Amino acid sequence: MEGIFVPIGFFLAIFAILYVYWTTRTKERLALIEKGADASIFKTEPSKYALLKWGIFLIGLSVGVITGFALANVVNEVVAFFTMIFFFGGVGLIIAYFVTSKLAKKE
Repeated sequence: MEGIFVPIGFFLAIFAILYVYWTTRTKERLALIEKGADASIFKTEPSKYALLKWGIFLIGLSVGVITGFALANVVNEVVAFFTMIFFFGGVGLIIAYFVTSKLAKKE
């Protein structure tokens, strides 16, 4: 019975965060409309290379998990996993930056 409170609390917290986000966003947009401003400033153009960036980042995370698993025999298991996931995730983002900047220069 006690084990059910954690998932319920987690989903209630997620719901509360999303509720506050959406209601605040709506109030901001309504205030802009009342003042005569255009609410199109909230619309941003999606990045052309967003999927490429996410793909390289997730590949970096998976390499970090594999490396953390291999390193877990040498050092503490938790430390190995977290450090390798963060390290290779960062390396993946750096690689994604260079790849997307090179593709953007070609265009």
